[in-house]
Amino acid sequence: MRALVFTAPGTVEMRDVAEPEVGAGEVLVHVMASGICGSELHGVKTPGFRVPPLVMGHEFAGRTDDGRQVIVNPILSCGDCDVCELGLRNVCRRRRIVGVHTPGGFAERVAVPAGALTEMPAGLSWTAAGVVEPVANAVHAWSLAGAPAGARVGIIGAGAIGLACSQVALSGGAARVEVADRAEDRRSIAAGLGAHAAVDELTGEYDVVFDAVGTAGTHRASLALLRPGGTAVWLGLADATAGFDAAGLVRGEQRVLGSFAYGDADFAAATELVGGWDLSWVGTFPLEDGAKVFTELMNGGTVPVKALLIP
Repeated sequence: MRALVFTAPGTVEMRDVAEPEVGAGEVLVHVMASGICGSELHGVKTPGFRVPPLVMGHEFAGRTDDGRQVIVNPILSCGDCDVCELGLRNVCRRRRIVGVHTPGGFAERVAVPAGALTEMPAGLSWTAAGVVEPVANAVHAWSLAGAPAGARVGIIGAGAIGLACSQVALSGGAARVEVADRAEDRRSIAAGLGAHAAVDELTGEYDVVFDAVGTAGTHRASLALLRPGGTAVWLGLADATAGFDAAGLVRGEQRVLGSFAYGDADFAAATELVGGWDLSWVGTFPLEDGAKVFTELMNGGTVPVKALLIP
């Protein structure tokens, strides 16, 4: 079986690997589309909890042996701890993630727990199915912010998560959505998808700011741009440094919320949303070209915003 394998810091390679062993309670999924995530680009360039050799890929959809078309929810929680009982299985202390802790979707086939499968709605394309996972992140962040219809929304970063946050906010009734990114091509995409402004740097004041980058500088900016009493939602994982003015946060009675992944309801909502979206920002590539595409994006490429590998 062919797979894209993280083999060493800064290196991914196409390799022949063993067929997956399907354990009790698992299902074999023949992968039809698997998205490259920014966290994977960062994780290969600066290794941490992803340990090579590893077949990554946590954003994927495919077919089962019995012909079902499915999208995989890669978060595997314990299901019986206090956090899971609160309905917060995305932050289960014992969670594992397909493509991080177990082999993932950058392969022709992968074995996953049967409970991780979501049936695809009739007529949903494989391209749309391949971006459900990142869109679910945006749905979750919007929900954490209170789904504030009528809000002025600022978004830092026009990668896949930032664009998804923009689309979710627009569909959720935000009064104004402005997106910032350093890359002109990504600003153009954000504007084409309906953002009211797409700029290199946000100015003014917002009710909600989504930080889809996650550096010390964007953390700081997300708070500096908030109105008193506003909410910053941090989704980006680029830097562990906080970088913000804590005293200003207190005086402005502002909120900072961390947003990690999604709940089951968010995943289901994303599955319904993406079918009607303009996905011109998503590019598809043969799995065999995966090493080239991944390396170009890892080294600073900005096009496409979201790359899907197709076995």
